[in-house]
Amino acid sequence: MRLTFLTELKNEFQDYNLGKLSKDFMAGLTVTAVALPLALAFGVSSGADAASGLITAIVAGLIVSFFSGAFYQISGPTGAMAAILMSIIAKYHMQGVFVATLIAGILLVIAGILHLGKITSFIPSPVITGFTSGIAIIIVLGQLDNFFGVHSEGATALSKLLSYSRLGFQPDIQTLCVGMFVILLMIFFPKKWNNVIPASLLGIILATAFSILLKLDVKVVGEIPKTLFPSERLHLSGITWEHIEGVFSPAVSIAMLCMIESLLCGASAGRLADKAMNSDQELIAQGIGNILLPFFGGIPATAAIARTSVAIKSGAKTRLTGIIHGIGLLIAMFVLSPVMSKIPLAALAGVLIVTAWRMNEWSAIKYMFSKKFKGPVVKYIITMVATVALDLTTAILIGVLLGLFMFVIKSADIQISIEEVDPMRIGKDENTNVDNWCVVYIAGPMFFMTADVIKRKLSSLIDYDVVILSLRGVSMADITSVGVIMDFCKQAKTGKHTVLFSSIQPSVMKLFRQAGLVDSIGEEAFYYSVDKVLLELL
Repeated sequence: MRLTFLTELKNEFQDYNLGKLSKDFMAGLTVTAVALPLALAFGVSSGADAASGLITAIVAGLIVSFFSGAFYQISGPTGAMAAILMSIIAKYHMQGVFVATLIAGILLVIAGILHLGKITSFIPSPVITGFTSGIAIIIVLGQLDNFFGVHSEGATALSKLLSYSRLGFQPDIQTLCVGMFVILLMIFFPKKWNNVIPASLLGIILATAFSILLKLDVKVVGEIPKTLFPSERLHLSGITWEHIEGVFSPAVSIAMLCMIESLLCGASAGRLADKAMNSDQELIAQGIGNILLPFFGGIPATAAIARTSVAIKSGAKTRLTGIIHGIGLLIAMFVLSPVMSKIPLAALAGVLIVTAWRMNEWSAIKYMFSKKFKGPVVKYIITMVATVALDLTTAILIGVLLGLFMFVIKSADIQISIEEVDPMRIGKDENTNVDNWCVVYIAGPMFFMTADVIKRKLSSLIDYDVVILSLRGVSMADITSVGVIMDFCKQAKTGKHTVLFSSIQPSVMKLFRQAGLVDSIGEEAFYYSVDKVLLELL
């Protein structure tokens, strides 16, 4: 793995010159402008603080970008993590988040070493779409306090929402106006102007300026320390078995979420950049970053499609783009922290609400519902509801198991048709005596769920003198279905009837040999096609 990474690194910087450096530099600055408001917002949405989000983006930019499986991957805090982190912070505080992030990083490195980079291919796309929509809902629910200037209680977004019935819901007008201003600006801001300044950044700048000038009484981000080593960070002495045991399950969720987000981001961005990502190396990079982040006081980081796509569209040539973006954020922390500390939380909430809306894969959702695909729609809805109501790992597991269950049910649909033998098909006279012969065409998998159907069909053929089983449409079989076939052959042999086989797939034939069916009725009973059977017998 290391040699492969070094080779890729060497190839990436081959013929590197000032022209490419200039493009990387400009792309890095552009990504910095996009990442700054998102880093602050996602830090707040996780239940931590804006400083944690900023530190995460800086460290991820410097470390994960270097080890990444593709030059275009830009990592940092994302909204998807908020759902997990809120529950951890409520019970174990920030030290619990740090330990969970460390464990998740270790799991990601192990996943990369074990070549699990293709694992997302086993998750059905409606499950991922439902999972993303569920996360979007959680982000919005988690920002209601900051957006409306109200107060809620609870460890999860859903419990916070339910607490309003007990605590009351009385929006603060000033806070609401700040949040609505940012939302409307982001919605109506011309897309072509985003190349000059991101709408989210402009919205936060203007909202902060208005808040200061008008002396609005709204909650703000608060002090942002000018250091990468804040007082609240992970120390090895602070890792206890109680913490490890308590946060291990959320840590698995963090690792899975990081894996899914980073690999899907790489797959999507790879098509945009026309350069495939090394999935296993990307998992190792994310693992290294998340192992180190807690020691800087950061929260979990993953690759993010918004920042990654901006890097590609801005002309990024190498992984220096991500590193330059990290340096840009570091400079911003030291230079702009006095101003950033006065950003209204409602402005960040507005950015997150619009981001959550845009997270949804609306084209895929519209396609599923408009085409009335019942299976995908069911998987989408159940996964979305499970993501909001349960933890993310359980939601993904439910979605995958539901997909497998529906696939098995659909696979149980086997087609069996019975046709009388037509001697003229092979050029024989129509008076050829084949009155008590038939051909049975079977299409679909022969396994335990279809064994009863096969048995019922075959039992109706026991009086035929010759039965030809054509299995070209059978892609797989199991021992249960083979047992049904063997019983039918034995019964036919007792009645001095003939059973022949044709057009058998190699994998099915292998099972027939292994089960003893071929030895039982003889090699001569198996033919290449139905025509071959008839030409030899007639």
